[in-house]
Amino acid sequence: MTAAELLAASGRFSIAPGLSDSELGGIEREFGFTFAPDHREFLAAGVPTGVGWPDWRSPDRSALREALTAPVDGVLFDVAENDFWYEGWGPAFGDRLAAARAGLLIAPRMIPLYAHRYLPAAIPGHPVLSIYQTDVIVYGADLPDWLNREFAIGEPATHQARPTATFWSALTR
Repeated sequence: MTAAELLAASGRFSIAPGLSDSELGGIEREFGFTFAPDHREFLAAGVPTGVGWPDWRSPDRSALREALTAPVDGVLFDVAENDFWYEGWGPAFGDRLAAARAGLLIAPRMIPLYAHRYLPAAIPGHPVLSIYQTDVIVYGADLPDWLNREFAIGEPATHQARPTATFWSALTR
C-alpha cells in the first residue's frame, strides 16, 4: 500500500480529496519549490486534514509560510542565541547570521508534512525528518515507514534510512 492508502485505511484522520496537478503546480509556483515525487503522490491521493497537517488549500497562506520558513528560522535562532555554527559554512566571523543565511542557500527547502516533520523539496524517497531548530531526527526511512513510527500505521521499513539532503543530513542524529 502507498503511504496515502495506509493513512486513509487507518480511519484515524479526515482525508480531503487529493490536490490536482494544477493545485500542486500552483503551490510550487507560489512558494518557489518542487514537491518530492513521493510527497506529491501522497498529496495527490488525498490531503490529510486536522491539527498538525498543513492546509494546502487555505486562502490564508500565513500558516503555510510559517511552516515553510520554520526550519531555516530555527537554525538562525540557534546561530544567534545558542552559538550554533555548521563547519560547512567555513570559519565563523563577522556577521554570523548573514553568513548562516548565505550558507543555508545550498540546503534544500524543507516542506512540511505534519507538525514539525518535513521532507526535502524535489528529493525522491528521502527519509522523513523531524526538525526543531538544529535538532534534526530521522523519523522514518520513507513515508510509509514514518506512518508506522509516528502513528503505528502499516509496517516498519526493512531498509535503512539514508538522509542525503545537503546540510540537514549533517544535523541528523
